[in-house]
Amino acid sequence: MTLAEPTRRDLPMLDHVRGKRSAVTCQLKCANACLGPECNTSDNEHFRSIASAVFSRRALFGLGAAAAVAVAVGTGRGAAPVSAPSASGVAGPGASFARPGRTGLSFGAIAPVPADVDAFTVPDGYTWKPIIRWGDPLFSRTPAFNIDKQTPEAQAGQFGYNSDYLDIIADASGKTGVLVNNHEYVNPNLMFPGTADAAELRRRGEIYKAAQGMSVVEIRRRKVGDPWEYVVDGRRNRRITVETVFELTGPAAGSDLVKTAADPEGRWVHGTLGNCAGGTTPWGTVLSGEENFNGYFAWAADTAEQKRYSGSSTTSTSTGWEAYDSRFDAHDASYVNEPNRFGYIVEIDPQDPTSTPRKHTAMGRMKHEGANVHVTEDGRVVAYMGDDERNDYLYKFVSKNRISGSRKKNLTLLSEGDLYVAKFRGNSPAGEITGTGTLPADGAFDGTGEWLPLTQGGESVVPGFTTEQVLVYTRLAADAVGATKMDRPEDVEPSPVTGKVYVALTNNTARTVADEANPITGNRYGHVLELTETAGQSGRTFGWSVLLLCGDPSSFDGAYFAGFPKELVSPISCPDNVAFDSAGDLWISTDGAPSTIGYGDGLFKVPLTGEERGHVQQFLSVPREAETCGPVIHDKEGLVFVAVQHPGENGSFDAPRSLFPDYGSTAAGDVATAPRPSVVQVHRA
Repeated sequence: MTLAEPTRRDLPMLDHVRGKRSAVTCQLKCANACLGPECNTSDNEHFRSIASAVFSRRALFGLGAAAAVAVAVGTGRGAAPVSAPSASGVAGPGASFARPGRTGLSFGAIAPVPADVDAFTVPDGYTWKPIIRWGDPLFSRTPAFNIDKQTPEAQAGQFGYNSDYLDIIADASGKTGVLVNNHEYVNPNLMFPGTADAAELRRRGEIYKAAQGMSVVEIRRRKVGDPWEYVVDGRRNRRITVETVFELTGPAAGSDLVKTAADPEGRWVHGTLGNCAGGTTPWGTVLSGEENFNGYFAWAADTAEQKRYSGSSTTSTSTGWEAYDSRFDAHDASYVNEPNRFGYIVEIDPQDPTSTPRKHTAMGRMKHEGANVHVTEDGRVVAYMGDDERNDYLYKFVSKNRISGSRKKNLTLLSEGDLYVAKFRGNSPAGEITGTGTLPADGAFDGTGEWLPLTQGGESVVPGFTTEQVLVYTRLAADAVGATKMDRPEDVEPSPVTGKVYVALTNNTARTVADEANPITGNRYGHVLELTETAGQSGRTFGWSVLLLCGDPSSFDGAYFAGFPKELVSPISCPDNVAFDSAGDLWISTDGAPSTIGYGDGLFKVPLTGEERGHVQQFLSVPREAETCGPVIHDKEGLVFVAVQHPGENGSFDAPRSLFPDYGSTAAGDVATAPRPSVVQVHRA
């Protein structure tokens, strides 16, 4: 094998990305997944084939008094909306969205920003600055970042590349805390000038290993409500990279399916890959989803098990690791199981930099977007998870044990439990689902659903599958029980106020048959589902409805915003991550708006109750060709945090298309001529 760096001539998705991501993102982030054969070739139903069995709406609402109240909250719409549109039909700066008597962050929604604008845009009365940028040193022993003098050793002590999931976890004082951030993947064309020198490419490969993974960084401020700054040499500072040792937990740990020549025990894995979204647990650890791990391996894809995760055979990757590190060459019989050791939910303890992070096999193996934990009525915990691939599934994990006052015991909660996959049913006749977004006769896209068990009591309940097979080949197990194919379920998060669960489905331009939960054919803009557990958070049944059908209402008649007047909303496309504020309002970050509606990606607030339910309001827009990731909303302090991923991604080292966040500054530590993925805080001016 030979090492090579990708160029724009090597972008197979270049002519196929209308309504999707940039071709560069497709190449580096998900290994051109949409161009290859579909991984899910099962005969499982889409909603269309289920929806013909018409269910009474009373099946959803006849839940008993308490559940019925929970479902009904916010369904009424009486008085006129508080805000008014701008002349363009889109609320702009100066329009107030504060609701009298309600907590939360008030602001005037920004006008949508054209996709070619290289600016970080916030509402009037707010300002922004980075907390930390790619290359900023975490330790005094680490050199200041110099983009022309990068080394693997320096990068291992510097903040990583392409930030994704983010949390800001304050200590009890509110004046210190930790910032935790995923680093999903790298873009060699922006990090380095072009070269064909094999030795240099290998050296860069080691930098790529150090630039990915996760960062834990201490932060501080003078008083509660002030913006944060990061602390060099913080006691909890830590980098987790592709070489950090992880422990496998759960039933698949130690099985033959995860053993390799370097790890004959099948219990110790070097590194984490493709870390996308995540969640923070009630006991203070951070979860991270290993998403597009398949693109890091050269593998044959010549078995059903491999094909379900990599649709076609590959001999090279964008990092080049397989050329000199055998564990990334799954054609090698000694490492054919190495891909089986990725695709899990990982858990790290940000309070203990000496702790060994873990990968939880009990939660299944897939292209995990992330996981968000909620404590159930009986004290167990549930984690909701999306498998981010077209026509894959939505999952739920329920712990065996209950949360306790012992943090040590809580650290084991995700190692044992039961895994479920969702089956949806629509309640409208199939003929009423036209693929255009036109509502069915009952006035809503909605229905019921069931969580189908894959494991119970820690054992497989899927005929023909051992427990280890269910947890390593989870997609095949879900195929076998008849789960419902979904449109790229990404972030899935329960509301901390109502317990309802919100599912971001980013888009699916390949959809040719609509169904009630995916009611748009050729869905370019994505949508959001709202789930209501009807037998308790750990139960087996749920109701669901479509909250949003995204798009620009001025050009897409099918856009739907929970019944809110569409002429009053901000255009939104390709929902990716979700978060909540203290009032229970939903916040959505996007990935793909530039190529679908022509505006920059951003962060949007969506009230979920009352007359403002469904009122999408844009809070910020990220710079040119960037993606908005990891939103954190500390509205009581007037603070909002986001991770800015792949700014200027279509440029090159010699011809950058973004200069975010330093914008030409030559001050110490700044980079005048290149973009830097960063964590940004927005606060009142």
